[in-house]
Amino acid sequence: FFFLPQEVISGESEEESNGVNLMEFSDEILLHILSYVPCTDLVLNVRRTCRKLATLCLDKSLTQTVLLQKDYKVNKDKVKQLMRDIGKEIYQLNMAGCYWLPSSTIDHVTRCKNLVKLNLSGCHVTSLRLSKMLSTLQHLRSLAIDVNPGFDASQLSSECKATLSRVSELKQTLYTPSYGVVPCCTSLEKLLLYFEILDRSREGFMLSGQLMVGESNVPHYQNLRVFYARLAPGYVNQEVVRLYLAVLSDRTPENLHAFLISAPGSFAETGATKNLLDSMARNVRLDALQLPKAWINGSGLLQHLKFNNPFYFSFSRCTLSGGHLIQRVINGGKDLKSLTSLNLSGCIHCLAPESLFRKAEDDIDSSILESLVVSCCNLRHLNLSAAHHHSSEGIGNHLCQLLSRLKHLLSLALPVCSITDVAANVEKPPAASNLVPQTFGRKVRIGIQTYPRNLTDQANQKIESSVFWALMGSLRVLETLEIIGSSFSSAMPRNEPAIRNSLPPCVRAQSVGDSEVAAISQLTYLQSLTLAQLPNILTGSGLVNIGLQCQHLRTLSLANLGMMGKVVYMSALMDMLKHCKCLRDLRLEQPYFCAGAQFFQALSHCSSLQRLCIVSRSGTLQSDAVMSFMANCLEVIMCHMFMGESLTVCKNLQQSIVRSFQADRPALNVVIFPLLHEDLTEVIRDVPMRHLDEITLFKSRVAEEPPNLWW
Repeated sequence: FFFLPQEVISGESEEESNGVNLMEFSDEILLHILSYVPCTDLVLNVRRTCRKLATLCLDKSLTQTVLLQKDYKVNKDKVKQLMRDIGKEIYQLNMAGCYWLPSSTIDHVTRCKNLVKLNLSGCHVTSLRLSKMLSTLQHLRSLAIDVNPGFDASQLSSECKATLSRVSELKQTLYTPSYGVVPCCTSLEKLLLYFEILDRSREGFMLSGQLMVGESNVPHYQNLRVFYARLAPGYVNQEVVRLYLAVLSDRTPENLHAFLISAPGSFAETGATKNLLDSMARNVRLDALQLPKAWINGSGLLQHLKFNNPFYFSFSRCTLSGGHLIQRVINGGKDLKSLTSLNLSGCIHCLAPESLFRKAEDDIDSSILESLVVSCCNLRHLNLSAAHHHSSEGIGNHLCQLLSRLKHLLSLALPVCSITDVAANVEKPPAASNLVPQTFGRKVRIGIQTYPRNLTDQANQKIESSVFWALMGSLRVLETLEIIGSSFSSAMPRNEPAIRNSLPPCVRAQSVGDSEVAAISQLTYLQSLTLAQLPNILTGSGLVNIGLQCQHLRTLSLANLGMMGKVVYMSALMDMLKHCKCLRDLRLEQPYFCAGAQFFQALSHCSSLQRLCIVSRSGTLQSDAVMSFMANCLEVIMCHMFMGESLTVCKNLQQSIVRSFQADRPALNVVIFPLLHEDLTEVIRDVPMRHLDEITLFKSRVAEEPPNLWW
């Protein structure tokens, strides 16, 4: 927050004071400033400083919506006091991901009699507590909850069911096969389902996708406008979602305008799902669409579906060709000005006229991309990662040149091989010193030059007229950028042992390195950056440029940069971190990473850091340096390290951190574990979903979901 002058606290004014008296600002300006302060601080601290702030801090514009979802300092007592002071004024309460709060904390929500929206995703809520709470919230219209093992819908009271019958928006995360509260919600218009059911219990028993006894009630979808389902890997999740879809296949809601199913791997189409899609093609006009790849590949579904004013499409991992994309989806450039988010991740043929005889590494057809750019000129989120999008020779035909026309882009994901200059690859192959060995040995020794310290020196190494440099210069409002190798895979998959081998980078990507990273520093408003599998990183000098120029950077994820047997960019990374005052999340994945005293000393400059994740095969750490870092960086509440240390070293360090800092940091979550240990998957399952989904597991997040899917 801000420091209040002593004269403000005492109620006195001194004209001779050189400082700015905050109380001289208008109420409108002060309310705007106060809107950036966590509600708990406003109500429990700031309003006690003076009479004027005591009044302003209770203004309806500040108390009607209470966001606790990333207030990691909040505890049970603060929530209790907050609800006691302003409970009746709260209309929207977001406690998503507050995993550290005991379940009894939910009891205090009953004071919020006027609640309209409530988000309890990630909170510990039993069936009985949920019933007691919802029985008092008669105005509730939007609800988000988790359904955990032991949930029993028969324990819900009639008053609770009456409240649920008025709920029109429901977000439900399932950790056990169940309908949850869906059958009670007879007025549903928006239904979001997240399936996180594991195939095996902790005891090793195989789980069934059959619903529990008493779970035979049928969901009510007649008023449904939005249906969204996201599945974690596993066959049980697929079995359960089919039960939810069975009702839709019998009768498709007339007002359905968004139908989205995100399913990894293979999710086969059945007779019931085919009937559902046929019914949708006949009866509804969609604004948002995402389907499993098996439901689209080889079918003529897209040419039969009708769209109204589409704002989101995801064809992730589909074999959809560029010809079909233009003809069946973009419809020759008609009616696509409304599209703001497009996910073509893993859609390897989406920029080629046909896919039958095409290799994934063949050049793209620039006319297809040009049609896409012209038709979807208002795109704000675009994902083209996990594919080989190689540009051909020709003036103005490069992918980067065409994308530079999308002036409204806020987030962009590209494969590494798509940003290289064609001439650089055709006319001048990478020098021998730039060819990066992709083995995990230490036998190859490469001389490293001192990296340049500023943009001017960097420009001397590579002309700033490169297509990628020009693209970065044109996307002035870009906030999220992902540059990911087309063959990159993280060493930490979701429900499997750690990956021991990685595929080599694309040949076209071999020349992408420090100069391209330096070009990113032109993005003044960049908030989130992901760089993975950039093979020609020799010093990491571009990282320093980013640290200096991108002062709004909050999230940084670096993986497999440069040679794999040595962390060649460590010195530059440490210099970069000294400038990242706003950085909150840092994820590093690199073999042989040494998390030692020098690294943690540099990281301590990141005064806003909250979450740290390091994934390193054969990596090492210094326990004393980690403890010192945790003591210096008071905001850190998540420390995940998956390294090459022994189980004993990892356990001792984890216990020391928890013992030393848990009392002062209620949200502290520490996992330090050997990366290649056979029990890694069992450890991962205990990580709070908020951290697991947002930082610990690597994935492309651009256009992963429709914008503003949930509040």
